[in-house]
Amino acid sequence: MQFNKVEICGINTAKLKVLKESEKMELLKKARAGNKKAREELIMGNLRLVLSVIQRFSNRGENPDDLFQVGCIGLIKAIDNFDLSLDVRFSTYACPMIIGEVRRHLRDNNPVRVSRSVRDTAYHAMQVRERLINELERDPTPEEIAKELGTDRESVVIALDAIVEPVSLNEPVYSDGGDTIYVMDQIGSPETDESWLDEILLRQAISELNPREKKILWLRFMAGKTQMEVASEIGISQAQVSRLEKGAIKRIKDNNRA
Repeated sequence: MQFNKVEICGINTAKLKVLKESEKMELLKKARAGNKKAREELIMGNLRLVLSVIQRFSNRGENPDDLFQVGCIGLIKAIDNFDLSLDVRFSTYACPMIIGEVRRHLRDNNPVRVSRSVRDTAYHAMQVRERLINELERDPTPEEIAKELGTDRESVVIALDAIVEPVSLNEPVYSDGGDTIYVMDQIGSPETDESWLDEILLRQAISELNPREKKILWLRFMAGKTQMEVASEIGISQAQVSRLEKGAIKRIKDNNRA
């Protein structure tokens, strides 16, 4: 992902204006009073902030233009919700808003599909959690969140767990200046040689599929697409997708048993 290019979303990033804190506060006051020009100037004057935030997500394989647009939504929300009475810098308030918006985008577009109802429960649970933290001055328990939502503890725990952002196996968890320990290093190894053999056989079986079969299985089980969606993308009928999918899975199973 290239963030150092001059143009992103049609905007020349090399020429983006940077506002002083006093200028931001003045524009915020005008924007709050309904001055649309001041609001627009405030947005344009903080685009560098958006650009710096989305660089944190440069390893996600996402289109930088898409992330930039999502980050701008977070910036606009920060502008519209910033409390002028707060004794904090605008960027201090805006950064978490932009990061949160980008993370929601990545979560909602994750191949691991989470149902709308679960996402809604998680969204409301996070809102309640933030409010209770301010009221109780501590992290609320799942039971306290569930009581506020009028639901049970299990629903809250399942919903919040479902939206936790997946962690890459290559994510570093510790480094003391020498060898770095990664997440994959913390995962237990199979206890028997038979488990390793099964994995080798499975990889071998998949490698023997033709490119179209591999693409169908990837779209179906990794990208979470329906057979109709796969058929439309590849340019064949849904019946052909179903037949190829079943045939590929059968070959993998047969080769794994051999």
